[in-house]
Amino acid sequence: MKRPLLALLAAAAALAPALAAEPTLPAIPAGADNFYRSDRVLTRKVAFPSQFGLRVAGTLCLPKDAKAGDRLPALVVGHPMGAVKEQAATLYATQLAERGFAAVAIDLLCWGESEGPRNLVSPDLYAESFSAAVDWLATQPFADPARVGAVGICGSGSFALSAAKIDPRIRAVATASMYDMGAAARRGLKAAPLSLDARKALCAQSAAQRTAEANGAAPAYVGGTVLSLEEATDPIALEFYGWYRTPRGEFTPADRPHETTTKPTLASHTRFMTFYPFEDLDLIAPRPLLFVTGDRAHSREFSEEAYRRAPGPKRLIVVPDANHVDLYDRVDRIPFDAIADFFRQAFAQ
Repeated sequence: MKRPLLALLAAAAALAPALAAEPTLPAIPAGADNFYRSDRVLTRKVAFPSQFGLRVAGTLCLPKDAKAGDRLPALVVGHPMGAVKEQAATLYATQLAERGFAAVAIDLLCWGESEGPRNLVSPDLYAESFSAAVDWLATQPFADPARVGAVGICGSGSFALSAAKIDPRIRAVATASMYDMGAAARRGLKAAPLSLDARKALCAQSAAQRTAEANGAAPAYVGGTVLSLEEATDPIALEFYGWYRTPRGEFTPADRPHETTTKPTLASHTRFMTFYPFEDLDLIAPRPLLFVTGDRAHSREFSEEAYRRAPGPKRLIVVPDANHVDLYDRVDRIPFDAIADFFRQAFAQ
């Protein structure tokens, strides 16, 4: 029997009765534009080293009207957990470049075009991906190293916070539809908690897979987004399926199998059990934090909890009529102007 990875999908089944055997796929909503491109923005692929000796890949977005010699405020944008930079992160980077920022959308290490074991879960590597991007920006003539911020979408919100706690070069952090990947792994969502026995069973299964791989077995994958609609038996799974498995947001990196996109490895996924991104948020203060969530987002609890625990300065934006994935790509819902203003004010301090 396939065991769930995280509350992201693991605990979701208890949130509502099962849907019909073949649930109706939601229509792509107005304003959804994950693959948005702008004639006001220049883009190019970049790559740079990390302290772990693995290269981070990114897409750099620069305002086309920037003048030679300009030192622009710069942002590092991280994608949702299990996604790649082409999913949500490049949209954010493009929109923020239109507003005057040098923005680099990164593939977290082990995902997309970045190096590292495929689909490995490692909060340390993910946080390092942000800091490695800050290293690189500090060497670029178009970026102002004194004005660098981070944007984290979904799981990357927790990784951006983790990076900022020990990297004061990150002058401000904004998150959108943030997931606390540690809390999700340890306890599930508030409406569907994981028992201690369930968590121990997940750890035992992961450890058994490590032994199997040490003896030559192929990697196994868990969690992520279901591959067929028939498996999407609850509202959260259906929401993710409607984004990751349809033209709305589907993207398979070159030379990667479609079947393993979004799916962490079984042998590594329990590393989230000991990940506590909301601890020690006072290390970030007085650098400001912005949390953006939807009023209908199943992940709203994480943004509200981080906001409650952060010492400030801080701001919480609850977007009306928006669920979790709406803040991945709905340009009619994502408050890009407010995010840009947040960073301008933070960098002016």
